[in-house]
Amino acid sequence: MTGRESLTAELCDFIRKPEFPCVGAKSALGRNQIVTVTARDIGCPDDDRKILDALYDFIASYDSRKKMFTSFAVLFEGPVDLGEEAFERHLWARLSALHKLDAEKFSWAENVSNDPASGDFAFSLGAHAFFIVGLHPQASRDARRLPHPAMIFNLHEQFQDLRMRGQYQRIKETVLDRDLKAHGSINPMLAEHGAGSAARQYSGRKVEADWRCPFRSIHDEAH
Repeated sequence: MTGRESLTAELCDFIRKPEFPCVGAKSALGRNQIVTVTARDIGCPDDDRKILDALYDFIASYDSRKKMFTSFAVLFEGPVDLGEEAFERHLWARLSALHKLDAEKFSWAENVSNDPASGDFAFSLGAHAFFIVGLHPQASRDARRLPHPAMIFNLHEQFQDLRMRGQYQRIKETVLDRDLKAHGSINPMLAEHGAGSAARQYSGRKVEADWRCPFRSIHDEAH
């Protein structure tokens, strides 16, 4: 089994676990609609261009009419011993680096803010908005404790489509209920989804009330 196959297999096994709460990810896996790219080290910029090019291909192939549940997963070989705060720093460092490369060609996605303190914030690459989920071995929540570091990119268009279809709230309540039954408590960061900036949820760490996101867009705030 190659390195990519091994990392992808670990992600698939992780999502298949009965206690894994995210039904959207389970649906994406069941439909073979999780696109993966592998990289060596979440703290290293060497694979940034490869990641970005693969993400652009993912965006180009996305069709909401046919792919309601789909995700783009960046799977890193390591490090596997990062604490939650260290993982959070590396995650935002990688996102900041990807943003700088992306800004050479693309503006920020329309209808979302590039201010991570805003309730309208969403991360933008390829002029498309994403909600990002960080996973790593030392996460405090089981639902984020993948054997290797990863960043999962979920298109905002999917959440908008679910709201238009009247399905978003039902799916959110299902995820919260599964989280409660599996782990005895609801992830407080997941529970507040929609109540503040989504940036607070990316790393999976329970951030402090006065937490400030380390990301700053190089675009002027225009949304």
